[in-house]
Amino acid sequence: MISRYQSKLSGPLIDRIDMHVDVPRVEYDKLMSTERAESSASVRARVEQARLRQVERFKGSSGLFANSDMTAGEIDKFCVLSPEARQLVELSVRRMQLSARAYHRVLKLSRTIADLADSGRIEVQHAAEAIQYRSKQLTL
Repeated sequence: MISRYQSKLSGPLIDRIDMHVDVPRVEYDKLMSTERAESSASVRARVEQARLRQVERFKGSSGLFANSDMTAGEIDKFCVLSPEARQLVELSVRRMQLSARAYHRVLKLSRTIADLADSGRIEVQHAAEAIQYRSKQLTL
């Protein structure tokens, strides 16, 4: 049923959705667990730090306030990938047959994930996380 629905959506429309997230049902044992996840206050602090990092990055760049505002040229300038991350992104673009738009969206999302991790450049784990949020339709 999901495949039938997805086949009705056009590629360019799907390319505009940055994150495809499957949210499975939470098992009872996890609901009853006393182990606590990261607090909302901690998440908020990380997000605020990431936003400050972006404000600093784009200081002096007209019309840029967040990673999502970057154009292709700005992505080249601000989305510096480690060699391993570059290799992973290249392989993913080829295997998943990502469009140029999807490729740029992966890089912008990778930059945001790196900002949340307080990293100056995009490492392989940041790129991997961004790639895993793309649509799960793989062409092998």
